[in-house]
Amino acid sequence: MRLGSGTFAACCVAIEVLGVAVFLRGFFPAPVRSSARAEHRAEPPAPEPSAGSSSNWTKLPPPLFSKVVIVLIDALRDDFVFGSKGVKFMPYTTYLVEKGASHSFVAEAKPPTVTMPRIKALMTGSLPGFIDIVRNLNSPALLEDNVIRQAKAAGKRIFFYGDETWIKLFPKHFVEYDGTTSFFVSDYTEVDNNVTRHLDKVLKRGDWDMLILHYLGLDHIGHVSGPHSPLIGRKLSEMDGVLMRIHTALLSKERETLLPNLLVLCGDHGMSETGSHGASSTEEVNTPLVLISSVFERKPGDMRHPKRVQQTDLAATLAIGLGLPIPKDSVGSLIFPVVEGKPMRDQLRFLHLNTVQLSKLLQENVPSYEKDPGFEQFKVSEKLHGNWIKLYLEENNSEVLFNLGTKVLRQYLDALKTLSLSLSTQVAQYDIYSMMVGTAVVLEVLTLLLLSIPQALHRKAELDVPLSSPVISLLFYLMFLVLSAIHVIVCTSAKSSCYFCGLPWLAACGVMALISALLCAIVSVLTKMFIRGSLPSKNPAPPNSGWSELDLLMVFGTVGHVVSLGASSFVEEEHQTWYFLVNTLCLALSQEIYRSYFLRDDGEPQCCFRVEQGFAGATPALQDRTGYDTREQDRVHVSSSLSEVLRGHEKWMVLASPWLILACCRLLRSLNQTGVQWAHRPDLGHWLTSSDHKAELSVLAALSLLVTFMLVQRGCSPVSKAALALGLLGVYCYRAAIGNVLFPWQQDNRDISKGIIEARFVYIFVLGILFTGTKDLLKSQVIAADFKIKTVGLWEIYSGLVLLAALLFRPHNLPVLAFSLLIQTVMTKFIWKPLRHDAAEITVMHYWFGQAFFYFQGNSNNIATVDISAGFVGLDTYMEIPAMFLTAFGTYAGPVLWASHLVHFLSSETSSGSALSHACFCYALIGSIPVSTYIILVTSLRYHLFIWSVFSPKLLYEGVHLLITAAVCAFFTTMDQTSLTKS
Repeated sequence: MRLGSGTFAACCVAIEVLGVAVFLRGFFPAPVRSSARAEHRAEPPAPEPSAGSSSNWTKLPPPLFSKVVIVLIDALRDDFVFGSKGVKFMPYTTYLVEKGASHSFVAEAKPPTVTMPRIKALMTGSLPGFIDIVRNLNSPALLEDNVIRQAKAAGKRIFFYGDETWIKLFPKHFVEYDGTTSFFVSDYTEVDNNVTRHLDKVLKRGDWDMLILHYLGLDHIGHVSGPHSPLIGRKLSEMDGVLMRIHTALLSKERETLLPNLLVLCGDHGMSETGSHGASSTEEVNTPLVLISSVFERKPGDMRHPKRVQQTDLAATLAIGLGLPIPKDSVGSLIFPVVEGKPMRDQLRFLHLNTVQLSKLLQENVPSYEKDPGFEQFKVSEKLHGNWIKLYLEENNSEVLFNLGTKVLRQYLDALKTLSLSLSTQVAQYDIYSMMVGTAVVLEVLTLLLLSIPQALHRKAELDVPLSSPVISLLFYLMFLVLSAIHVIVCTSAKSSCYFCGLPWLAACGVMALISALLCAIVSVLTKMFIRGSLPSKNPAPPNSGWSELDLLMVFGTVGHVVSLGASSFVEEEHQTWYFLVNTLCLALSQEIYRSYFLRDDGEPQCCFRVEQGFAGATPALQDRTGYDTREQDRVHVSSSLSEVLRGHEKWMVLASPWLILACCRLLRSLNQTGVQWAHRPDLGHWLTSSDHKAELSVLAALSLLVTFMLVQRGCSPVSKAALALGLLGVYCYRAAIGNVLFPWQQDNRDISKGIIEARFVYIFVLGILFTGTKDLLKSQVIAADFKIKTVGLWEIYSGLVLLAALLFRPHNLPVLAFSLLIQTVMTKFIWKPLRHDAAEITVMHYWFGQAFFYFQGNSNNIATVDISAGFVGLDTYMEIPAMFLTAFGTYAGPVLWASHLVHFLSSETSSGSALSHACFCYALIGSIPVSTYIILVTSLRYHLFIWSVFSPKLLYEGVHLLITAAVCAFFTTMDQTSLTKS
């Protein structure tokens, strides 16, 4: 079976996407769970240790509070309440924290710090799996045991208003509710007004036991404007007023009840310095937790500084406060200050219930639980507790009783801490079988790509895979039977759940057949290589043949980048690797240019590039990798040096072009500080986005849009030029409408809007330009002789993507787009055209620059740097598919635009029909090597300390990047097929 190099590469990447998907499903595991969670059986509470006494408590303790109100403010950082912002904008809350009847804590949220997993942690007390960051966009119903389910089972009436994620997680649990969408980030007013408008009516009625309010406005402001926006202060003042209204109403209602009420102020996660969240920085994981109740009244001079607790501790505390069983999956501890005012016997009872629940969870998830220090401490505590009960029943009041009770109390608290820590370290059970299946597919694809390099980069750009031979067919059936037998054995003997075993047999057999076919293809290629190697070569390679210095740089740069992924610091600071590689590439190009210009032929050729017959109309007749003989022949037949071809300013532009690119890259590095080590340091982007420099940002955004138009319009048709100009004008109008930039006649933009009309105005021109480009491409297939139509069509598609990127980029990032276009123009005119690079080298250059521009945008391997506000530009309601597409494109605009430019360049400048096939193969190969290697690395490092905070987010990025690579290869293949049709 013969396949073109491009088609073969596109198929390989598509298969690799499947393998990575299976691996991800196995790698991101389910957290520790109780075996009784599915049935949700109402188990009787553990009796009080009695040490042989007949008198013990066998029922749950009565509730401590009559009503509970939970006010969850999305993205509420701890310093927004306990810091200077809290003092300035939340005076009532600050008074309660410092002098009122309250207990304050800094609750640590574990990554991923996104809303849905954090709600799970708050209500179940468990640690959600990292894959919940993907499910965050479409939250399924929560099946684990949780406080909401227990409260409903106990007959309590629960009201909810706010983020609709709660309604998806807890369907049919709320007596009354009103949900608001959590992903329309440009709305930070109505989304909170829809919650507050219910307050007065609900607080007056009082026909509820639990009221939950989830405010989203603060989080939306952070995504759009960052944590230092003036809007943050206004929103905090608004929330302070809401808390005062609720607290006042609860105090007035306490006169009618025997028990006090409880008001809980908390955040689901924090907010990074860029306004986003999802990772593990201090600003993202530290959230305030304020428990307010009249029972917490403090004495004069009693200063209570916020203590550190875990976010998962709230579930156990709420369950005890409402007289409910603690959720079975909870790994949290009771927040002891809540019950320290109760009698000693009640305190010990509460702590005993918590330790019993944690010890049961430990027994079900840790085989050697008896040797666990926490379990041993629990047994000692329980024994001492029984002795205390015996002494208590004999003599109710004595100093010995008090001292023993204090000792038991400390022992329980130590046991709780140790048990919680032990369970938190057992957060995952990896699905090793699914991981192995996915790894096998990915490694087979990579091996096949590597073995196919000689054929794929040959002049014909075709591969021969004889899978139909009898030997190969026999091997296929044998492998399929062996893999099927292994699958049956593993799935029937597996003690824990396995995703791959849960697939239908038809799907599982399909994957087994795919693995067998890939293995047979590898054997076929190896056999052909062995046969060819054993035969004498008709054209042996000259002894002095070898790779150019640029080739060596690209190979060692790729290998070095892959090796660096094994270190957590290099993953966190990966942008530094790409900046170094791009800068080194520019220096290497400078060396080649200078050598070609200054050194003439003197017997031994020193120029690796062939200069064409004229610079003005030069085209890189791209080399075909047909073997060493062709490359050496090109080296020998070298044309005149650059100094004889270039004239006037062209000569100086060619000599200066690498240094110009280096200067552009240095400026872009100053725009956005990314990574971890230096992300907190000020950069030009922070300076531009501050409210004091809006005029400077406006000028820079306008100049960037103007440069973008000048660089893009040169290849467009007149109609597309007009659409591009109007579209870029609409981009500026959109940013002015939402308050990012100013028009010259504006003093200040107080009347800001969502900019929906302006953004949709731009979308019309984006779609129009893309439609025009697609029409020209289809037209070029009909008119085979008109090569110019295809070139214009490809450039118009590229122009439409540039316009879309300009709309989605934040204003301070528009220079990134302008510099990207400038570098592409300089390299096209002054490097790739006058110098002879082959398709593989040009592809690697485009890939490297695409990766560098991914980080120039301010991205990193940190989930928090994903700008989700790009997914809601021009949308007035949340639409999942458009939002996901826009967010993905806004994040990966750099690699996508450079890949699109590569397709246009190779289609318009090369005379070789195989250039696109070679480029597609090289792009697939250079994209597959990192993800394949990284899968092996994360498998071996799955118990590493930073596996969830550093390596796992990078794994998700690699998975999405591979998906983008598959789409790019599909586009390559389509364009290549068009060229073949014409020929």
